[in-house]
Amino acid sequence: MQEEYVILVDENDQEIGTMEKMQAHREARLHRAFSVFVFNDQDEVMLHQRAFSKYHSGGLWTNTCCSHPRKGETVLEAAHRRLQEEMGFDCDLREAFNFTYKAALDNDLTEYELDHVVLGRFNGEPNLNPDEVAAYKYMNWEELKQDVASNPDMYTEWFKIALDEVDQHFEQSIKGQA
Repeated sequence: MQEEYVILVDENDQEIGTMEKMQAHREARLHRAFSVFVFNDQDEVMLHQRAFSKYHSGGLWTNTCCSHPRKGETVLEAAHRRLQEEMGFDCDLREAFNFTYKAALDNDLTEYELDHVVLGRFNGEPNLNPDEVAAYKYMNWEELKQDVASNPDMYTEWFKIALDEVDQHFEQSIKGQA
């Protein structure tokens, strides 16, 4: 398996170097990431269940797609690449906003990311990569928030944080515009 590197950044998203992905997660180093939220025409968000074999958070539900841009790759280029690699489709995407978070994960890893939230629209069926995704579903936004509150252990740590951030921007960012 090829080593993956993440882009280390400062609190202003200025690149300060690169580091092997697992090392960055073990050392809790701030790095650039993105979270894609794809909505259908009923404003339902597409979620995916991470493959059970993933190195962390296996079997948990999360947003449509998330990952890290590679050196020399824009956030949107990376979002299109990973959406195709994980979910087997592509669609128009746009960056909405970004935020920084830090969350402890299983396997003694920490996500410390400056996360760019990317929004898109898609109404078809994904072609899931089984190495990345166990299942998918669309959920109504309000029902999703209630389910996350009732069943937080079923969702990834970063998704719960991103959900709160996206919810604050819901009306202007998502409703009818994603």
